[in-house]
Amino acid sequence: MLKKRLLFPAIQRLGVCAGTLAMLTLGTALLNGCGERSAAGPGESAGVLSDQRVQRGRNLFAANCAACHGAGGEGQPDWHISKPDGTLPAPPLNGDGHTWHHADGFLYRVVDEGGKFQEDPRVPDFKSAMPAFGDRLGHRDIVAVLTYVKSLWGDKTRGGFSILESQAIISRNDPFPSG
Repeated sequence: MLKKRLLFPAIQRLGVCAGTLAMLTLGTALLNGCGERSAAGPGESAGVLSDQRVQRGRNLFAANCAACHGAGGEGQPDWHISKPDGTLPAPPLNGDGHTWHHADGFLYRVVDEGGKFQEDPRVPDFKSAMPAFGDRLGHRDIVAVLTYVKSLWGDKTRGGFSILESQAIISRNDPFPSG
């Protein structure tokens, strides 16, 4: 009996097989007007990675994120290997890392609250060095930065599926918060 191939860890933990994900992707694309993608949260105007929001996000990213994540979102070398203090280097945000498999709401919380919100005393090996930006960036700024990050993903795929579309599906259950 052939095992169904699972696409990535987040989906694997949910027990979703490749065929199910393909059906979800196709269904979502059809429901959304043949693949329109919105980076807006509840109460914000929907749009396909709007140029204006991407440009605003690019400027905010350069001023707030590029020092750690790189000018093109390439991340730091060996981003998946813990440093001596237990933190991980800044991951790539350009689609080459794992950022795309997190929902919009989760990514928003990471930027807003910093990575410490993920820390759990029951998992002492995980420490985050990601600082909080909620005191510097407003709601629309954070959404703009994340929209820019998504624009870096382009047409990258994993397991034959667009990472942008896969991330949009995951975000349905955890969208950007209301502004």
